[in-house]
Amino acid sequence: MVASRLRKSLAIAMTIDPEQLLELALKSGSEAAEVYVSNSVSHPVFFEANRLKQLESIDSEGVGLRVWQGGRVGLAIAYGSVEPSDLVAQAIALSGLNEPEEIRLRETTVADYPKLYGKEINVEQMVDWGREAIAQVLASYPEAICSADWDCSRETVRILNSRGLDCGYTDITVDGSLSAELTRGDDFLNVWYGRSERGNLSPEAIAQKVRQYLDWAKKNAPAPSGKVPVIFTSKAVDLLWGIVAMAMSGRQVLQKATPWQDKVGQPVIADIFSVTQHPDFGVYSSPFDDEGTPTQEIKWIDRGTLQGFYGDLKTCDELNISATGNGFRGDLGNYPSPGLFNLAISASQTIQGDILELAATLKNGLIVDQVLGGDMDLSGDFSINVDLGYRVKNGKIIGRVKDTMLSGNAYTALNQVVAVASDRQWHGSLYVSAMIVEGLSVTSH
Repeated sequence: MVASRLRKSLAIAMTIDPEQLLELALKSGSEAAEVYVSNSVSHPVFFEANRLKQLESIDSEGVGLRVWQGGRVGLAIAYGSVEPSDLVAQAIALSGLNEPEEIRLRETTVADYPKLYGKEINVEQMVDWGREAIAQVLASYPEAICSADWDCSRETVRILNSRGLDCGYTDITVDGSLSAELTRGDDFLNVWYGRSERGNLSPEAIAQKVRQYLDWAKKNAPAPSGKVPVIFTSKAVDLLWGIVAMAMSGRQVLQKATPWQDKVGQPVIADIFSVTQHPDFGVYSSPFDDEGTPTQEIKWIDRGTLQGFYGDLKTCDELNISATGNGFRGDLGNYPSPGLFNLAISASQTIQGDILELAATLKNGLIVDQVLGGDMDLSGDFSINVDLGYRVKNGKIIGRVKDTMLSGNAYTALNQVVAVASDRQWHGSLYVSAMIVEGLSVTSH
């Protein structure tokens, strides 16, 4: 749904000087060129079967070179030692395979922005956090088999081009996740929860969520059937908001694929919701996108009404809209394309609390926390298996449901939201609350 910075697991050192590479590309006859350098260092810690299994240190540096030769663009990438002249020759050769394309490069970027986000967490601390999280689950469920992953990643990006752009920054994030497996006869249960921060990451908060899910699953309960209210946890609700992100992509507008093609200025979801991009807030904040375009706070949906579409430089130009700062690569080998980041979903009316407080309002319903087969197309239609779900009866969570399917349409669902929790949480780069949706079909077998 949203853009993420480049992650490579190659332990190699870069020897190319970006200024030299840019100069060589221009001397080789290119009308314009861009160099994108990504250096990442991470120290993942892995636990399996309740014990520390592995420590790693991953250091990777790569470079992507885009050139325009004869009006055609070519992209070449390299990891490790490579001759700059070979990389330039490769990019120029690849440009000959493409159709002519207008040169779209930024000339200036944000002048004043943080050069460092987050702080380092050492491996010893992450090992302690992993052990503490597992110990807290085992204190309540000694028969559980737990796995945990902790990682502190430091990534530095730099973008420079022949129009004078030169910008970069370093981003440090800490990711932690915990899963617990329980086997009771032929009944197998797996629950997980993860969080990301720029610095301290509480193992207690992660363990508490896992224990809560296990508590709710102590008993199995019959699934409801028919059309009943469904609570999507903040982890599961990306099933619906992911479709919204796709529908707002300028690329889908150009391809005439989005159902919101002509909906700017019109209601598209329930009027309690606003959807906003926050470049200076949260774990995935960023001063500029992967083209050097300054990111900005944009309200994509205001009280249910669509305000506009997002894109990279090319997409925005073809749509005749101002650049939105949403051009991301996803990988060095990809051209920039429309992507969202730091998406915050807010509701004008909420119920104080989270899942328990939402459940207390229902006489009969289903909680969905993990799903299987959640990929959907722009039609919004879905039919998915509930991997982890719970039955609600008379305001109480009475047990875990099995062999249950959920079907409906994402756009329809987001117009049939009857309650939203006040507690918002980060899941990936989505900041969102749990909510209750009516009108979805639940079947069990």
